[in-house]
Formats: sequence, structure tokens, C-alpha cells
Amino acid sequence: MVAGADALITRLARRFAGILVSVDGDGQPVATHMPLLWDAERRIVSGHIARANPQWKLDSRRGLIVLSGPEAYVSPSFYPSKTEHGKAVPTWNYEAVHLSGPVEWFDDAARLEDMVRRLSVVHEADRSAPWRIEDAPPAYISAMLRGIVGVEMRVEHIEAKRKLSQNKSEADFEGVIAGLGGGDAAAQEIASLMQSTRAISAEPDGN
Repeated sequence: MVAGADALITRLARRFAGILVSVDGDGQPVATHMPLLWDAERRIVSGHIARANPQWKLDSRRGLIVLSGPEAYVSPSFYPSKTEHGKAVPTWNYEAVHLSGPVEWFDDAARLEDMVRRLSVVHEADRSAPWRIEDAPPAYISAMLRGIVGVEMRVEHIEAKRKLSQNKSEADFEGVIAGLGGGDAAAQEIASLMQSTRAISAEPDGN
């Protein structure tokens, strides 16, 4: 597990939907994208899906949530060492977190409203005029809440990973940053993450 897993989960959940994976009675995997809230202190991740989605009716007491962040293809051509010995293959750089544990489904109106309210606070925080649940008519909100089902997972295992060319030489690392820096927005974000993680690892430890 990478250092700072809580911060990574929080950051990714603010930008990306998570994927909840369950297994049905026949052993078939079922998955749904959904917004997530992470409570690091209680080790609880929560979200909601549409009531019409049958996943919540499965007799599956455990689940896996996959939370993926930015990712980018890394070409062997980015590595200066390729011209020296040719020992290079394509790969991907990425951030991702896997959360697993027992799940609980709920449809209590007050509990659902609290979740929607907290999700709105997180995702509207950067707007100049944030939407609030009070902005919509109460009857409309009640009807919308009846159309969703909430889920909480008590997280027992966290697998967080950052694959950012950490195993490469300084020259190849720089080559990947330069190569991704000329790519699309996701590639440029990975390049920026590589630069920031290198800066952190280069800081003195204070000893």
C-alpha cells in the first residue's frame, strides 16, 4: 500500500466515480459506478445507486470498490536507454485504490438525505454559488431519494498503488515526464504527478 493512502482515496473520490463490484448467487460479478464518500477515521466508504439497479438485492455481503485515477500509456520511445540496449517495453502509469469489506445497503430517507447533502458539499465546494439540497423543493428531493439506495462498506483492506516509473533510472524517468508532457490532458497530469512525487522524495527527512 502506498504511503498516504487516506489522502489518495480522498483526492480520487472527489474527482472520479468508484466501481462497486459484487458477486451474485451464481458467482457472476456485478459492477456499478457510483459517487463515493470516504470517512478515514471510521474506515467507512459510502455511496448510492439507482433503486432500479438490482445489485442492491443480491445476497452478497462483501464487496470490492475500485477507484481509479489518472492514467497514461508510456511508450518505450520515452526512455533514452532504449537507444542503448533496446531493453524496453510499453507500460502504463496510473493511480488506483481497491477497497474491500462487508457492505450494508440502506434506504432510510434521513440517512440518504444526509449522504446526498455531504456529497453535494464535497463536489460543489469549488463553485462560486454552490448548489444546496435546500435549493430544490422538498417534495422533489423526497421523490429523488426514493429512487436511490445507499450503501456503506466497512473497509477491512486497502490496496493503493501509484505506478509512476519509480523503478526507472533518472534519465528514463525524465524521458517519461517529457514524453507524457506532450500528450493529452491525462498524460500531462501523470507527468505532473511524477514531478511532484519526485520533489517529495527529494525532501530531507529532518534527521
